[in-house]
Amino acid sequence: MTVIGLLQGLEESALASAIRQSTWLYPFLEILHILGIVLLVGAAFLFDLRLLGFSRNLPVPDLAHHLLPWSRRGLYLIVPSGLLLFSTNAVALAGDPVFHTKLIVLAVGGINAGYFHWFLAPSSPDWGSGNTPRIAKGVAVCSLVVWVVVIACGRLLAY
Repeated sequence: MTVIGLLQGLEESALASAIRQSTWLYPFLEILHILGIVLLVGAAFLFDLRLLGFSRNLPVPDLAHHLLPWSRRGLYLIVPSGLLLFSTNAVALAGDPVFHTKLIVLAVGGINAGYFHWFLAPSSPDWGSGNTPRIAKGVAVCSLVVWVVVIACGRLLAY
């Protein structure tokens, strides 16, 4: 079976059809998706701003300990709702360059976050109130740009 065949099968599935035909299910999934974005991106922006030098009185590890669970909760809403929304129009979305851009930028964001958490975060207790390394600031800028582009692509897909 080809990729197009798989996408058509997904789009023609009973679940995708039910979502498309329901008056409330598609909007409900969109609301869940947006709520997840708010949780994930809101927490990420606050953390990135701290890395860039705002709120220096908040230790980076403490802020991470507080914000990361909210980001994870947002991700738990974004992924399933996004997959369900995708299923309703899989063929068209898979051929849309804006969707490709969104996926590529999401991958860059995942790599960026992984780099921070695996390589930079372990040394964060040593940073003090004003000694955030330049590489951590670069990761923060990358994160901010990634989330703005992902959100913009998501909105552009609606048009």
